[in-house]
Amino acid sequence: MASLHYKYAAMNSGKSTQLIQAHFNYQERGLTPYAMTPRMDTRAGMGIIRARVGLQLEVDTFGTGCNLFRLIKVKAELASLDVFILDEAQFLTRAQVYQLAQIVDELNVPVMAYGLKSDFRGELFEGAYYLLCLADKLEELKTICWCGNKAHMNARLDAEGSLVREGEQVEIGGNERYVALCRRHYIQGKARA
Repeated sequence: MASLHYKYAAMNSGKSTQLIQAHFNYQERGLTPYAMTPRMDTRAGMGIIRARVGLQLEVDTFGTGCNLFRLIKVKAELASLDVFILDEAQFLTRAQVYQLAQIVDELNVPVMAYGLKSDFRGELFEGAYYLLCLADKLEELKTICWCGNKAHMNARLDAEGSLVREGEQVEIGGNERYVALCRRHYIQGKARA
């Protein structure tokens, strides 16, 4: 029976590395994975998932208006589809998360979604909120703060490296804009020792 999986973590936890490895594992076994990433995330280029360890995967992209259920239904009717894998799942809309559940329940296609849980203000992303509500299986991937403790907060940095506490929820960026911190250092506003 298919399941909806949500693998979430703070920045720099290896989400993209695990996603690329999962995609490879399906292909290596002769199965057919299909992966997508949000159109808005162009850090590595349009439709490219790139892990910090150097791995990358070319995939299709989707926007906030894309009906993922309809898209996957058509793909599954045209060819075998063994898993649907999504990167940056925090950017999904509520409707799209419900579409993922529909893919699992009606098409019997497993869905593996990877993403952040919370933003730089410590608030849940819309996609993360509904995935936490609807996913059959939740897995928190671990990373560490500069102090060595578990990091589960995403801090946004300004040009001088100081924490930013206000602004738009979505601002695409990597290590130059974000750092994963433990709760203590996030609250204290200490991005480094």
